[in-house]
Amino acid sequence: MLEKRVELDAMKVVEIEKCRSDIKKLRGEIASQKHRNFIDDNNKRTPLRDVSSYPKYLLSEETIEALRLPTFDAWQWEPSEMLICLEFMYHDLGLVQDFSINPITLKKWLICIRDNYRNIPFHNFRHCFCVTQMMYSMIGLCSLQEKFTQVEILILMTAAVCHDLDHPGFNNKYQINARTELAVRYNDVSPLENHHCAVAFQIFSQPECNIFSSFDPETFKKIRQETIALILATDMSRHTEIMDTFTQKVNNFDSTDAEHITCLKMVLIKCCDISNEVRPREVAEPWVDRLLEEYFMQSDREKAEGLPVAPFMDREKVTKPSAQVDFITFILIPMFEAVVKLFPQIEEVMVQPLREARDRYEALKHINGTINEVQKKKSENLNMGGK
Repeated sequence: MLEKRVELDAMKVVEIEKCRSDIKKLRGEIASQKHRNFIDDNNKRTPLRDVSSYPKYLLSEETIEALRLPTFDAWQWEPSEMLICLEFMYHDLGLVQDFSINPITLKKWLICIRDNYRNIPFHNFRHCFCVTQMMYSMIGLCSLQEKFTQVEILILMTAAVCHDLDHPGFNNKYQINARTELAVRYNDVSPLENHHCAVAFQIFSQPECNIFSSFDPETFKKIRQETIALILATDMSRHTEIMDTFTQKVNNFDSTDAEHITCLKMVLIKCCDISNEVRPREVAEPWVDRLLEEYFMQSDREKAEGLPVAPFMDREKVTKPSAQVDFITFILIPMFEAVVKLFPQIEEVMVQPLREARDRYEALKHINGTINEVQKKKSENLNMGGK
C-alpha cells in the first residue's frame, strides 16, 4: 500500500510538472503574438480573444443617426464600442441576413481584425473604423444599395475594414528603400497593400472568422479578387493613374459597364481612406497631428539609416498648414468633386467642408509666414546691431 501511494504521488508530481510546462509554453506563445513582426506564412492569424469577453451594448437611436453621417466623432468611442458599431453596420445593411453570416463568426472576425491592427499613431484600428464608417455613410448618402449588388456592398465594407491590416507605420517608400522583408516579398510593388490583403485572407482562412463561408467557390473567388483590387487601390502612388481613368469615364458614366463600376468603387474606397478633412475641425485635426507624428518617426529613422527623406515628412521642413493646404487642394477636392458629378448630394456635406478646411489652413499658413518674416527681420536687425 505504501509503495502504491508513493507511485501515485510521483505520478501527480509528473502531471503538475507537465501542467507547468504547458503554461510556460502558452505564455511564450502569447508573448510572441504581442511582439510579432511581419506575418509568418506558416502561422495563420487566429482570434486572440473569445466572444465571451465581447462587450454587449445597445446603440441608441441618436448614435445610429450619428453613425450614418460624415460628421461622426470616433474619438468619443473605445475600441470595444467601435466593434459594436461595425457589427451594427453589417446588420443594418442587410449583409448578415442576405448572406447567412453567422453573428458569432462576425463578432470573432471583428475581434481578430482589431487585434491585427498595430498600436501606432495613425494607421491603427481607429483609422480602420473611421474609413469603414465613412464608407457606410457614403453607401447611405449616395443610395449605393440601389446602384450596386449586395455582394458589391459587402466587398466595399470589408475592403474598408481590412485595408490597413498590420500596418507598421512606415510607408512603401521606406519599405523599398530599406529593402525590407515586405519589399523583397512583393518585388517593390505596393508591398504594404499586398501585405494588408495577405493578412486579411489569412484571417478569413480560419473557419471561426470566415464571414464568407456561405458563398460557393466561384463567388468567393470573385469576392477575393475584388477585395484585393480595392485594397491595392489605396496605394497613393497609384492616385494619378486611378483618377485619370475615373475622370475619363465620369462624364459618360455607364452603370452597366463593369470597368466603370470597378473604377468607381476604387475611387470610393480612396475617398473614405483619406476623408478625415471632410469631418468637423475638432475631429479632423487630431488625425493630422497623428499622421505627422508617424511621418516624423519614419523620417527620423530614414536619417539614422542614411535613406532618402521626403520633404513632406521631415520635421525640420514641414508644417501642419503647408502640408494640409497642398493635400486638400490638389488631392482631396479634385477627387471629391469628380465623385459629386455622379452624386451631387454629397456636395454640401463633403466637398464644402473640404473647401472650408483648405481656407482655414491657407489662413494659418499666411499667419505663420508673416510671423516667420517678422522673426527673420528681428534676427537680421539684431545681427546688424551686433556688428
